[in-house]
Amino acid sequence: MNDRTYRWILISLAVVGLTADLVTKYRVFRWLYNEGQVVEGHSGSYDVVPKWFMFTAQFDPTAPLCDCGFDGLQTWSAPVMPRVNHGALFGLGGEHKGLANNVFALVSVGAAIAILVWGLQRKTAREKWLMVALGLILGGTLGNLYDRLVFNGVRDFLFFYRIDWPVFNVADCCLVVGAGLLLIQAIFVPPLPDEKPAPVAVEAPKV
Repeated sequence: MNDRTYRWILISLAVVGLTADLVTKYRVFRWLYNEGQVVEGHSGSYDVVPKWFMFTAQFDPTAPLCDCGFDGLQTWSAPVMPRVNHGALFGLGGEHKGLANNVFALVSVGAAIAILVWGLQRKTAREKWLMVALGLILGGTLGNLYDRLVFNGVRDFLFFYRIDWPVFNVADCCLVVGAGLLLIQAIFVPPLPDEKPAPVAVEAPKV
């Protein structure tokens, strides 16, 4: 019987994914902000792969800072609010703005709780690649949830402009990779057998 668990992978990847997402968002938006040069919501961009892929920072100078104690977090990269995606991946539901953000924030909270409950179960924790998938999904979920709570929407900055792919972020990458691994796990990897208690030796009665 294998008693080894991989809960540490779940927690570690969740922390790494969340940290990588927040650090890249704050750093890129701070780097590409050009004070006084915000034109049509765009402050700056940097071609990573010319004619294919760039970092882009978008801002909304008309958006007010919230009076909720998060203003210091909102202005860490720039003195104005970033332009955010109120919907889900690829802008799903983004046209409804506040309502969409609140709905997806609640969905993210529910998903994070469900992943933790599932991932901390003993049988689940014995499956290494399942822990990898759940850790990535949890990290991505928490990264975008942070944005929804602090900015009322998600900051995106990665842009494949040659094919006009929707702008995305590191949290989205974690979610997609984690979901892909979860799908592979469900289709191709047989579940581990249920643990059975070790047989208890029964001594024969002495005559």
